[in-house]
Amino acid sequence: MAETMKHDVATAQRDDAPAAGSVCPACEAPRGTPYHAHDGIDLHRCAACETVYMHPLPSPETIAGFYENSYDGASTGYFAKVDKKLKRSRGRIKYLSRFVGSGAFLDIGSNGGFMAEAAREQGYRAVGVEIDPVSVEYARAHYPGNEYFTGTVEQYAESGRQFDLAYCSEVIEHVPDVQGFAAATAKLLKPGAVLFLTTPDISHWRRPRTLTDWDAYCPPSHCVFFTPASLRGLFERHGFRLRSRRPALKPGIKLVLERV
Repeated sequence: MAETMKHDVATAQRDDAPAAGSVCPACEAPRGTPYHAHDGIDLHRCAACETVYMHPLPSPETIAGFYENSYDGASTGYFAKVDKKLKRSRGRIKYLSRFVGSGAFLDIGSNGGFMAEAAREQGYRAVGVEIDPVSVEYARAHYPGNEYFTGTVEQYAESGRQFDLAYCSEVIEHVPDVQGFAAATAKLLKPGAVLFLTTPDISHWRRPRTLTDWDAYCPPSHCVFFTPASLRGLFERHGFRLRSRRPALKPGIKLVLERV
């Protein structure tokens, strides 16, 4: 399945390729240079902000086709560790409640609804947005006290809803159009609202020297790899400011951002 996906997306990359140039998805600087090539997929690195990204990036439609039933019928992988996921979610919502103690909570990329459920238990009105319909079915069946939307955050932003607290963990690295993603996230948050955002950190000192040895290296599923500065810069351009950055022993970025 994974090899077929790589082949299909590599083909789609060629089909979607612009005539020339390499524009950074994070800062839009036209100064990308070849960084890594493997299994027919090319990565470029931005000379301005050091974001690494697939070039050419696959279209959102190409990527979306691979995320239906991402978790094998909600029976293996992610869903095999429900107790662990809920425990971690409860710990994270307890931490985030220090910034915003009540109100409407949004989980962007809500998977099986674990973070939304932890937020509901803490007293928030919780909504999960998830592109995988099987994951949404699982969430609705097991955690019916929350609201769920099947689709992208860009689609959900058209609802006009706004939230006090948002959570987005290990999602943005999957997104070809990170500008549209950040803009939609900003649209969904009230002034003063807080966003907790995580993604792999390609610049982390513990990232394996050989890129293909890194567990976060899995294009085309992961198509954009940020540094802490480039991720912060992206969201600052869309109306956020940094509240805090949590330390990460593993190669990851954890930012707490405020909508201004």
